[in-house]
Amino acid sequence: MIRLNRVIKFKIAADGTSASGKSTAGKIIAKRFKMKFLSSGALYRYCALKIIENGNKYNSISIKQIVRSITLKKLQNKKIYSPEVALMSSIIAKRPFVRKALTKFQKNFIKKSNLVIVEGRDIGSKIMRKDADLKLFFICSAQEKAKRRLKELKSTNKKLTLKQVKKALIHRDKEDKNRKISPLIMAKNSVLVDTTKLSIYQMETKLVNLVTKFIKKKYGNIQEFRYSTE
Repeated sequence: MIRLNRVIKFKIAADGTSASGKSTAGKIIAKRFKMKFLSSGALYRYCALKIIENGNKYNSISIKQIVRSITLKKLQNKKIYSPEVALMSSIIAKRPFVRKALTKFQKNFIKKSNLVIVEGRDIGSKIMRKDADLKLFFICSAQEKAKRRLKELKSTNKKLTLKQVKKALIHRDKEDKNRKISPLIMAKNSVLVDTTKLSIYQMETKLVNLVTKFIKKKYGNIQEFRYSTE
């Protein structure tokens, strides 16, 4: 684990397609550099889950209530990764009042954090457009990411098939890229990371080296950092 001095401020935006490794990468970086981590996708999925539990009914008032109840612990609920939730998440992501509520949540979270990484689909292009010290953009082949997502979901839904998961992921990416509000795009100056053939260990090595490089670029001498083997 690498521990950075409190005086250092470094913020990372991580965008990319569905199941491309954004969340895994975010957690790796957060752990290695003792940063706070927030998944924008998990925010939308959590709201989608609550909407489904409420009979698919929602409005600006109910969304604000849901957002106020969000905690990082609640965002770890595995139910938010079901295909049904993914579809609803894609639908509500087009609603201006939903995006407004969650954008406010994300910006407040980022503002309060000196060391933070946020992953999603419009983090580098909108949410942290001017604030990110490093912008990452993740991609992965449809077949490979479907396999990874199916493995994650098998414990909660054993009836799921690879074909169903792949179809849901492709649909989600298409919806995100073509929506009028904050479409999924690779922000200017982003570093492209293709995780298709990367193991977790290879991804970790690549990301730690990349983040260290950009921190050095901003602060110069690496001696400004404190290293720990905790």
